Amino acid sequence: MADNGKRRLPGAAAVGLGALGAGEVIAAARGGSLLDGIGRLAADYAPVQVVETMVERAGRYDKEMTRLGVGLASVAASAGMSLLPERLRTPAALAFGAGTAAMALRGANRSVPGALGAVTTAAVLRAGLRRPPAGISRQLLWAATGTGLLATAETLVRRADQRHRDRVRRIGSMGAHVPVPEDGIGTEPGLTPLITTAGKFYVADVNSRPPRIDPAQWRLSIGGRVAHRLRFSLADLAEQAIEFDAVMVCVHNTAGSGRCGNARWFGVPLTALLEHAAPDTGATRLVTRAADGYTISLPLEPLRTGEWPGYLVIGMNGEPLPPEHGFPARVFVPGIYGQYTGSKWITELELADDSHVDYWWKRGWPAETLWVRPQARIDVASCANSGSGKCTVAGVAWAPPHGVSGVEIRVDGGEWTSVELGSELAPAAWRRWRTLVDLPPGDHTIEARATSRSGEVQDADDRPPYPIGPGGLHAVTVTA
Repeated sequence: MADNGKRRLPGAAAVGLGALGAGEVIAAARGGSLLDGIGRLAADYAPVQVVETMVERAGRYDKEMTRLGVGLASVAASAGMSLLPERLRTPAALAFGAGTAAMALRGANRSVPGALGAVTTAAVLRAGLRRPPAGISRQLLWAATGTGLLATAETLVRRADQRHRDRVRRIGSMGAHVPVPEDGIGTEPGLTPLITTAGKFYVADVNSRPPRIDPAQWRLSIGGRVAHRLRFSLADLAEQAIEFDAVMVCVHNTAGSGRCGNARWFGVPLTALLEHAAPDTGATRLVTRAADGYTISLPLEPLRTGEWPGYLVIGMNGEPLPPEHGFPARVFVPGIYGQYTGSKWITELELADDSHVDYWWKRGWPAETLWVRPQARIDVASCANSGSGKCTVAGVAWAPPHGVSGVEIRVDGGEWTSVELGSELAPAAWRRWRTLVDLPPGDHTIEARATSRSGEVQDADDRPPYPIGPGGLHAVTVTA
């Protein structure tokens, strides 16, 4: 009996792939994705250590790895169903479809296309598991069909995403009224540019793909514990927006990694929006609500007084926010880690009391706001080919919101020495740096550290991002 079950596994896995492909193409034809929906469920409910491991291992490919993992898990689950007694296979397939469809329709993140895809997957799975294909040719046919359907679905979704991006671009300019100045460092091969383009800027959120929001229909609502409920269109906000330069840093940005970027943003100061709304005395937190149901809140008082300069951002480097970066609006408080100030696709600002519970608080992250610590990154460590031992070392450093007062490097654990700093765009922006060192022949370890104007020196203790943010120095090895 056990051998029969094992013989059914390859056929059941092929059926699972075919069923998943059928469900995904049905969802994609209606603008959605079953895989992305299940991936969001995994992000919402997986243990925090599982999520942290995925982020650490997958890096910038975390979204692609999530989709792949969802697909493999679905196929494995289908194969597992074939081991059930025959009378239980149909109920198991139907339970999978009903449960996934119900979750797809939940809350603000509900997806009718995803629910239709789940029902389709369950129906095909039910039919296929009644008698899984036994011959290799039939198994290959199921698998090839499923793979083809998944590829078709991916094409449909990407085309829909591209149409949305094109529509966003047609809105026109958002800021860029002041040219970006030079910082005096000039060009150095391998050195990060002063301003990060949108295409090179890191993307971090709990969705596999950004939601498609109609710019003509979108409105920002400000409500909750306020004297005046307000609604703004994108054009209304653009009239009040100003430009500012600032670095945004992900809480998962360990020493030397690239989960950070420096941009010229275009946004409305939160002080102005809060003044218009007039929060009542019971309001203590500003809750930012996204189109996908994601929420982050910040203490109201420092935002209201301007102690923490915050913005409702609608533009990036002279253009509307790209969808992956939060179109049509996101909240940004320079100096706070992106996880605590990175709500994208904002639909509402709600003034609330302390009873509100954030998305990440439920996942075990601390409720206290996490501030970015000073950090220096080495982008370039290259030695001349002449045998002189002279090596160029350069990189970027940040310490928002106060600014970088100095960067130092040391070689092989020796004394710290200061380096040349580029001109500062703004205290909240990053600064580029460069120096020339003369090294004896051989391999050498170079480390860098930054100091902020507030006097804080970069934390040298290696520490993982969870739960209070990363620590440690960036070190590279160079051969002279």
